[in-house]
Amino acid sequence: MDLPAAIRSEKHSGSLPARIAIVTDAWHPQVNGVVRTLSTTAAHLRNRGCDVTILSPDGHRSIPCPTYPEIRLAITLPGATGRALASLAPDAIHIATEGPLGLAARAHCVRRNIPFTTAYHTQFPDYLARRTNLPASMFWPFIRWFHRPSQAIMVATPTIRRELRDQGLGHLHHWSRGVDLECFSPDAPPPPEYAELPGPILLYVGRVAVEKNIEAFLGMDFPGSKVVVGDGPALGSLQARYPEAHFLGRRSGRELAGCYAGADVFVFPSRTDTFGLVMIESLACGTPVAAFPVAGPADIIEDAVGALSEDLRRAAAAALLCDRADCAAFGARYSWSAATDQFVSGLSLLDRAALP
Repeated sequence: MDLPAAIRSEKHSGSLPARIAIVTDAWHPQVNGVVRTLSTTAAHLRNRGCDVTILSPDGHRSIPCPTYPEIRLAITLPGATGRALASLAPDAIHIATEGPLGLAARAHCVRRNIPFTTAYHTQFPDYLARRTNLPASMFWPFIRWFHRPSQAIMVATPTIRRELRDQGLGHLHHWSRGVDLECFSPDAPPPPEYAELPGPILLYVGRVAVEKNIEAFLGMDFPGSKVVVGDGPALGSLQARYPEAHFLGRRSGRELAGCYAGADVFVFPSRTDTFGLVMIESLACGTPVAAFPVAGPADIIEDAVGALSEDLRRAAAAALLCDRADCAAFGARYSWSAATDQFVSGLSLLDRAALP
């Protein structure tokens, strides 16, 4: 893996576990904020000398996730995940997701009284409510049950912290996100598709899926051009319903940065994200953000770099007035090195001698 110089040169002060096991049901080839966060954090940890093992659906039989076949759910034999963890003998175990592998790892740790940490990456009850048409309240008991034995639940924003605390989960730890500033910058060249588009260019980047509420963006009555970058199960239906929009497919690295940098406003219509990594990537490229005043945007966006409103059209119009230099300076505050420090400080180190 060819790490950016900002990661290669990183120095870490403070204690660092020699071996960390991260259990996640979300992993490559999926493209989303959870995968980017975990893979980047693992890269920083390895650069600091830590032995990081990712227990993911790789190497397992899997089945497609209902309503979202691009996500594969791992099928494991009883006890297989626990045996894998035992053989690794990690100094810390972090369970990142509430899927089959996360459940198996949780069961292993609870049965053996092994401390572990978890993370709340997705507004899981709202996500499931959008996909099942059932009330989100039906899914909160599972969230409480899953995370309650954790030594620390890592959360990205104050709003999510308050929401989980209201649900009776008090052992919370702040873990923010970062931006690769060598890649995401205002000087990234825009894609050639932008050349003929009438302005202003309004951009969405992310999974093209029902829980992202992209219809709220594409249905806006707003001059200029609407661009969608990403892929997902709702792509075909949205292309058919909104033929005037421009769907560029999946982009990454410097090409993705150019999509941000060449746009006039980044529109973030999701109501179910706990953070929204794409927002700080956009800001680092100098592009202001328009969003709903919900968890994620409400914790990140300030008046100087974007606008929040229940009227997304009004938010986009206000964001157009923001100074792009202010946006870039704001986005540059987010460091993956600092975020990795937060992750490490939240881990619960295992007392190997006390383990059964």
